[in-house]
Formats: sequence, C-alpha cells, structure tokens
Amino acid sequence: MAESVYKVVELVGTSTESWEKAAKAAVERAALSLRDLRVAEVVEQDLVIEKGKVEAFRTKLKVSFKYEGKD
Repeated sequence: MAESVYKVVELVGTSTESWEKAAKAAVERAALSLRDLRVAEVVEQDLVIEKGKVEAFRTKLKVSFKYEGKD
C-alpha cells in the first residue's frame, strides 16, 4: 500500500437553524470543489446575536481531503 498525504483546511458554515446544519452546509459546499473529503472535525461553535436574539449558528470545522500534488 502506498503512503497517502492529506491536506487540512478550516471552514466556517452558518445556518439560521442549528450548528449541525451549519456544519453540513460547510461540508457540502466544500465537496463542490474539493475531491475525496475524508474527515471533518468540529473545532468551535458560536452564535451570532442581534438585539438579544440568536440570528445564526456558526460551526468551524477542520476538513481533510486526500492531497494529490505533482510528483
């Protein structure tokens, strides 16, 4: 088996409904331009508050994908 290398990028997804939907939005959007996504790790969650009300959920993720650099 050949060795593999993975690149990790940090993403922030947002949702007006939940942290889970914010994470899902980030992964699904990343999948449009990154191939072979492997693992997503939630590293932070926060809220956007305006006038005392929660306006948005934000989830910060570290997402890894297989790195296919030139030989």
